[in-house]
Amino acid sequence: MSDTFRLSVNGREHSVTAEGDTPLLYVLRNDIGLASPKYGCGTEQCGTCNVIVDGDKAFSCTLTVRDAAGKAIVTLEGLGTPENPHPVQAAFIAEQAAQCGYCTSGIMISAKVLLDRNPDPDTDAIRVALQDNLCRCGTHSRVFRAVRRAARALAR
Repeated sequence: MSDTFRLSVNGREHSVTAEGDTPLLYVLRNDIGLASPKYGCGTEQCGTCNVIVDGDKAFSCTLTVRDAAGKAIVTLEGLGTPENPHPVQAAFIAEQAAQCGYCTSGIMISAKVLLDRNPDPDTDAIRVALQDNLCRCGTHSRVFRAVRRAARALAR
């Protein structure tokens, strides 16, 4: 049986009708029309679906719409705009830290949460923060440089 849920996504309120156990990922993509969180594995193993929920990284592939209702949800679209990208987005662009781009949104979300908590992370802290994000293209060194660049930009 479907219910109506109120979701706060990227600072905007949305009313969606869905089964309560529907993964938030499906609602974000299919009902709200956001493209950044992607389906990768459905089991919290790849990070392509990462979003921020009440300041914490969350896997939207397993978080239900029922559990997300009433919380502040942020996707990559909520960080910045093409005209005014968030420092994390700008750093990833500057470092060319994406190749195919499929995983990049989830990695940037993980980086944002890391930098919110630790504005000057060392290599080990970055590695731990990104350990749930898989990238098959091999842009890892560029990703690390992008996170460091974003940290410097945020420190200004």
